[in-house]
Amino acid sequence: MLRIFAALLLAAGTPPAAHAPLDLLAGQDWSHFAGATQTADGVQIRPLDRWIVATEGQRSQPNPPVNLLGPRLVVNGTFQVDATMSGSGYLQLYGSPPIIYDEWRQEPPSVRVGVIDGKLDVAVWNGKADKPVQAKKFGSGLSGDVAVRVKRSGSTFEFSAGGRQLGTLADPGVFSSGHVWFGADGAWKLKSLTATGATGIRKAPEWKQKTVSGSLRSRAEALPRKVGVGSALAVAPLVADDQYRATAGEQFNLITPENDMKPQFVQPTRGVFAFEEADAIVDFARANNIAVHAHTLVWFEALPTWMRSASDKKTVMTDHIKAVAGHFKGRVTEWDVVNEPMNEDNSDGLEHNLWYQAMGADYIAQAFRAARAVDPSAVLYLNEYGAEAEGPRWKALYALVKKLKQDGVPIDGVGLQSHEYEAGDRVPAETFRKHVRALADLGLKVRVSEMDVVTSDQALQAKQFGERLAVCRQESNCTGFTSWGFTDRYGSTATTNRYPALPGNALPWTSSITPKKAHTAMVDALRNGS
Repeated sequence: MLRIFAALLLAAGTPPAAHAPLDLLAGQDWSHFAGATQTADGVQIRPLDRWIVATEGQRSQPNPPVNLLGPRLVVNGTFQVDATMSGSGYLQLYGSPPIIYDEWRQEPPSVRVGVIDGKLDVAVWNGKADKPVQAKKFGSGLSGDVAVRVKRSGSTFEFSAGGRQLGTLADPGVFSSGHVWFGADGAWKLKSLTATGATGIRKAPEWKQKTVSGSLRSRAEALPRKVGVGSALAVAPLVADDQYRATAGEQFNLITPENDMKPQFVQPTRGVFAFEEADAIVDFARANNIAVHAHTLVWFEALPTWMRSASDKKTVMTDHIKAVAGHFKGRVTEWDVVNEPMNEDNSDGLEHNLWYQAMGADYIAQAFRAARAVDPSAVLYLNEYGAEAEGPRWKALYALVKKLKQDGVPIDGVGLQSHEYEAGDRVPAETFRKHVRALADLGLKVRVSEMDVVTSDQALQAKQFGERLAVCRQESNCTGFTSWGFTDRYGSTATTNRYPALPGNALPWTSSITPKKAHTAMVDALRNGS
């Protein structure tokens, strides 16, 4: 009997010894981590100095990167993480990835350790505030290769460096999710990273998702004239939320990165690019045969502060276009080249933003020409809000794009955002159709680019979504329909700057990612023959 039992153990494979350290560098993916370079002797971290920038242009929150596609620990009970750190910077352990809501980063529970000025600098976030609830410095004289340990034992974090325990802080339940994600910032090298007591390592999810009959994408692709039906997507839930990822893959044939291609994310410091999060969204799209509408190259918001203060604005703008459009060349189908250039209150109908102040109205034409030179095959759009309705904003937009066409500027289309935040934003379907046709007469494509409808009345919401998509389907120059997110769980109309964020009600799926009446109306709008 003993021989049989031993043979069964051999056949099954001997389990690892209890609490055997898990190596989080060897064979793991750190190549998709913004600001990091994987080397033969570890991971080199470079400072991105990346921030969330408020609408007014000032820095509001630091936005250090998280290794979303790298190793994620599965933990329960006591465990410890050991790192060898060389240089000055931080290693941050998150219970979940941060969620970005335009001008706000929802800070999840985390614990951060760093070697700063010879001391062990530690901080703990509880997931209920932007700033840490505990912060302390321990020890002194730390230099060179420093062995740092973070141990969770019961409700306490124990911090060690150089083989000595230096202090403790209370654990407010940072890893109650059962996972540990890794982030880093600063200028230093991570020479080793192991975990003891963890139950396993989860790697990045498979991008390829199942397709289903009767979905929005299957109906759109079955039409005699294929129409893009899509959503804006955010990278953190795309990686961390299985239901979000599955729904995005099965429902859409067109996606727009909601934030991850905006200048403050991809070029936080002049000449320093961080494409990894945007690359992840593009890779997901390509794995599922989804077209990418890229957003956005030139805007006066979501800019890193260095862009605002630079004296050579023309060079900044054209260099940014060359670098960003060049990076994604061949992998994205369309670009929002210039975003929201209109202001009907000015005599020329244009927003007199920092680009306008540097170059005049010609910055728009220069941006389009630069984008065309970099990626001749991409379809180039101007994207604007509030121009769906009749009135001076529409007239100013029409006059602008008409002149751009007359001047030979390589503009291919106009995105009409279609945000409906209040009753006054509702636009009759036939008004929208009239504008689509007016742009068709100029030889321009049109897309519904950012639709959301803020209302608790699901029937009204369904009517607005369904009618807008039906017009787009019926007008031959309307190439795509995109909602600004698809689930209220992560929608940009959430009430933010509070914990937790209060979900909005503007999108076709609820915060539990179940379809609303708006989804049914969109499916109906795509029925062949409707």
